[in-house]
Amino acid sequence: MRVAKMLNLISAFVLFACIGTAAAADPAQPTATLSSSDCVKCHEKPPKDIAAAGGKHKTEVTCQECHLGHPPKVKKPIPLCSQCHEGKPHFKLQGCLGCHSNPHTPKLIKFGNNVTDPCLTCHTPQIEKLRSFKSKHSALACSFCHNVHGKIPDCTQCHKSHSADMVQKDCKVCHQAHMPKDVAYKADTPTKFCAACHSKAAKLLASSPAKHSKLACVYCHQAKHKTVPQCTQCHVKPHPAAIMAKFPKCSECHSIAHDLNRWSQPAAAAPATGEAKPAEKAAPAPARKGAPVKK
Repeated sequence: MRVAKMLNLISAFVLFACIGTAAAADPAQPTATLSSSDCVKCHEKPPKDIAAAGGKHKTEVTCQECHLGHPPKVKKPIPLCSQCHEGKPHFKLQGCLGCHSNPHTPKLIKFGNNVTDPCLTCHTPQIEKLRSFKSKHSALACSFCHNVHGKIPDCTQCHKSHSADMVQKDCKVCHQAHMPKDVAYKADTPTKFCAACHSKAAKLLASSPAKHSKLACVYCHQAKHKTVPQCTQCHVKPHPAAIMAKFPKCSECHSIAHDLNRWSQPAAAAPATGEAKPAEKAAPAPARKGAPVKK
């Protein structure tokens, strides 16, 4: 009996020792969770990025609502965008990160070289203009000018101004970036803008004693570049019917549209219609009966 009690006591001691060793080898998983204040102790940059340019990510959402855990407990702590953003993505270019490279600043989008296709999903009107109105811009990738999303570069980065006093905002008076050769302008466009390219015509007009010299260029050349008006738009019947029958084209006498009073001279610049020809020497008038003839 005494031996049996001793054996039972030894068995109990061994059992408790084994249980204690097992517990020490496999401790219980901690139940405490991390807070956002814990995250910033190591990850300082993401909160600063969100505060500066977080967009809709700049809310009361905590770190843990996107990042559901931390390694080693969670093997993939970076969530998929589709966890919150539903619907069709704009474009599949290496996933969302192809454009939105930093999810903490989702609208600060930077592109690589020769990027156009992703832009098509949102900016279709601009692409249609580039394709419909051919220019050197049509052959460029979107990222050539817009290497950062939302960036509108100055025209003078590539193009020389028409005149020294022109600045960036003046370019947009006549030109649109996606259809630059389709020049259109408003009724209050200053004559100096036209004179930057059409200097000969502007000088002739300024020095002319005709009433046209008081008019702005856009008074006659309205709305669209290369618009050449008909004289009869303003001058319905400028001369008696007999003269109009003999000279049906205004340019037969008024060959210089920007200086109408110099009607006897050949067109030096900006002819009224088409290409002006040098003035021909007038034939001598027939001698009247009884009049002396020059020899």
